[in-house]
Amino acid sequence: MNTSLTPQPLATEPAASAPATAALTPRTLLKQLQTQFPAFRDFLPLSIGIDKQILAVMPELDRKTMRSALGIHTGSLRYLKVMEKAKVRHDLDGTPGAEVTDTHRAHATQVLQERFKKEAERKKAERDAAAAEEAARVRADKLNQLTAKFSRKG
Repeated sequence: MNTSLTPQPLATEPAASAPATAALTPRTLLKQLQTQFPAFRDFLPLSIGIDKQILAVMPELDRKTMRSALGIHTGSLRYLKVMEKAKVRHDLDGTPGAEVTDTHRAHATQVLQERFKKEAERKKAERDAAAAEEAARVRADKLNQLTAKFSRKG
């Protein structure tokens, strides 16, 4: 019975891992990194060259997919808010490393301010459009009332 169990995991492991790497999207990779590594899970500031650390642990990764996943992570609101106040960067396992420079903190602040400004502009445009739509509706109602009023007397 032990001999029949040994070949089964070997037969299913390559089949399971081959489609997983082929179908790996940046978002699924990011979820995997967040479950596997404390630095991603806790949104700690990542060490410069974290991509090399990831490739050392997961050499089968597609570099383009990995870079996209890193871009999603480091561009997230939560990560940028942490970077804005961070003092130290972290390796994959969460070990503190090099300091976060003032330039990188300032960049995080700038990106956040630009995002908040764009969001405020988008919301203002939505409010303006809704107000214009309401004004047009009121205007149309008044015109209909005047038309109805004067068409009866005529």
